[in-house]
Amino acid sequence: MPESVIVTSALPYANGEIHLGHIASTYLPADIFTRFSRLKGREAYHICASDDFGTPILIKAEKEGKKPEEYVAHWNRRDFEDFSALGISFDLFYRTSSPENVRFVQYVFEKLKRNGHIYEQDVVQFYCEYDDKFLPDRYVVGKCPFCGAENQYSDLCEKCGRVPDEILEPKCAICGRPPVKKKSTHYFFKLSNFSAKLKDWLVKNENLQPDVKNYVINWIDEGLQEWDITRDLSWGVPIPGTTGKAFYGWFDNHLCYISTMKKLIDEKGRDGKKFWNDSEIYHYIGKDIVYHHYLFLPAMRLGIDEEYKLPDYIPTRGHLMLQNQKISKSRNWYIGLRQFIEAFPPDYLRFYMASIVTYSQDDLNFDFDGFAERINNELIANVGNFVNRALSFTSKQFGGKVPAAGELDSDDKAAIEMIRASVRGVEELLSANQTDRALKKIMELSTHFNQYFQKKKPWSEKQMAGTTLYVSVNAARSLAILLEPFIPFSCEKIWAQLNLPGSVHGQSWDSAAELKVDAGHQLGAVEPIFRKIEAKEIEQQKTKLGVK
Repeated sequence: MPESVIVTSALPYANGEIHLGHIASTYLPADIFTRFSRLKGREAYHICASDDFGTPILIKAEKEGKKPEEYVAHWNRRDFEDFSALGISFDLFYRTSSPENVRFVQYVFEKLKRNGHIYEQDVVQFYCEYDDKFLPDRYVVGKCPFCGAENQYSDLCEKCGRVPDEILEPKCAICGRPPVKKKSTHYFFKLSNFSAKLKDWLVKNENLQPDVKNYVINWIDEGLQEWDITRDLSWGVPIPGTTGKAFYGWFDNHLCYISTMKKLIDEKGRDGKKFWNDSEIYHYIGKDIVYHHYLFLPAMRLGIDEEYKLPDYIPTRGHLMLQNQKISKSRNWYIGLRQFIEAFPPDYLRFYMASIVTYSQDDLNFDFDGFAERINNELIANVGNFVNRALSFTSKQFGGKVPAAGELDSDDKAAIEMIRASVRGVEELLSANQTDRALKKIMELSTHFNQYFQKKKPWSEKQMAGTTLYVSVNAARSLAILLEPFIPFSCEKIWAQLNLPGSVHGQSWDSAAELKVDAGHQLGAVEPIFRKIEAKEIEQQKTKLGVK
């Protein structure tokens, strides 16, 4: 396993707030894995950027009387603030409009062109006579030619995940009128040049989810379409040697993974390109952008002679439903991240999401009642209960000093072995991106210690109380480290109450298997870490959403 790991999250479009749907499939699983990797002692970096270009942004900026640069700068700042409030620990949150990315995109284009993978062709393109403009993909809606789904964008069917070669029954998304067709000269990327190499990479890469790569292989077998990478657009990465043309967003945005990472490492006085190629690479995505990440992205890297290595993993997850309905900003059926963490502690959202997010393309459901039940009955009644009992009992009965252990009995030995086994088991699951199962195993450890504490009765079994509390305080330390990737804010509170040096974020994962809190250690001030979610709070949130 390489000592360094690069984690990327799909880029949020810079035209609106981050909502709960964004968090579940991409940002939280990526952050949990990055935090775990850091605790394991790997040099791990989590990078992302706002996706700044495209017609929707240009139009929204015009409506608000802003320059597009000002508009995307606002959302870049806002998104970073919201991610930070949730504890998403980006090492660099950059932007696709950065000078570094613009230069890199143009460099990749020129190299692809030199290598014979780019050609020019006149195309007949949709043009809205009413709005007097060529219509890029997101401004043409119609019926998918593959599955027949209505009201789909011309560059992506959200129902079947395919990229239509030509949308049926097209309409202008701005005015709703049928567009006409006009001729325009475009650049195309010869995606079909890479059919054999893409298939070979997919077959040989055992790290990719089998169900995802199998249907991508089916797409290759059916024949790949050449990819139009040009847009008649003023707001985008300019295409060298042209006027009024920019690259299609999906040509430039995932190149920002590389340009952002390279900037981060270069500024440390190291070789960013070498670091990329020497590292293990993870691209975290939702299932709606499989086509782009399993075909376009690797093909482009192949086309520049694998100057930058292909990803080792592409963790792909399903969408989040809200109260069993598809999230939709246009129907106002969503919950903004900022709104949510103003109502509840950010770790509550992290814990709940981590517990329901499977490593699959299955869709998930956020349910307010399920959220409250999971927090109150698992996080608080299990983890919070054990940690508070162990530390508060030590404070009250031993003046906050950890007592010395006597002779260990079978229950003590079993409890200590449970810690060691759990550290190994959770590590295996997090290494395999099984986030929900890893959290479940940690909860089993906490459950075991609640039972251990109850069985050992330190309040009445005075002779054994010292041993029980010594083991329990050490278990609380282990839980703080194991849970740090999931609920980092709360684990820092546990660390402070344990009065241990440094931060929980800087600990060694392997040390969680050891009893490191010595007898005689003085605990800090102990108080409950979590607060219960009241029924009225849930009812208030449901009312805001319009749920009866």
